[in-house]
Amino acid sequence: MQRLRIRFSRGEEVKYISHLDLMRLWERAFRRAAIPIAYSKGFIPRPRISLAAPLPIGVTSEGELMDVFLERWGSPLSFAKMVGEKLPDGIGILEVQQIALTLPSLQSQVSYAEYMVEIETEKRRDEIESSISTLLATEKLPWQHMRDTGVRRYDLRALIDDLWLLEIYPSGCRLGMRLRTDSTAAGRPEQVTQALGFPNHPKSIHRTRLILARRRL
Repeated sequence: MQRLRIRFSRGEEVKYISHLDLMRLWERAFRRAAIPIAYSKGFIPRPRISLAAPLPIGVTSEGELMDVFLERWGSPLSFAKMVGEKLPDGIGILEVQQIALTLPSLQSQVSYAEYMVEIETEKRRDEIESSISTLLATEKLPWQHMRDTGVRRYDLRALIDDLWLLEIYPSGCRLGMRLRTDSTAAGRPEQVTQALGFPNHPKSIHRTRLILARRRL
């Protein structure tokens, strides 16, 4: 048995596929590459593949993490080459590492996600920086949004670890965000931009990395 951790990117070509479709995409690539994926025990065996944190539809990334269990040992380099040849445009393997079988599940280790968010705005640098400082100085930020099950109310400030201005240009700006992302809650960049006073949905959202509780990849 072997456990591999994959860091991969998701580009514009596939940013609108669902989490379930992404899992199917990977399963198909492994099957076509003849990778000896391990399966769970039970009435309906399932491939032992797990993503760190679902990526919302419409969001691109260069920092997605996935653990894969194999029935027999293989070279991480060969794995990356064989599987990479079977992946569609828009999905790219950036790194493959062998990790210990005894480590906790990948999902349980995720603590934060960092994003680069592009916003169309005519606000000046000082206005944007002032909004960021004010939000970070706020102790609580009551928030709510509609879900299929009804209205969800929570403290948005508790989901924001840090915010910073990356770049400003005549038609907009880019913000950096580090948001809480774990098994209990996940910060959403579009809600943070709204809290900062930007009325429109971000022009683009790009997840740059996931931060694990014990180590970073």
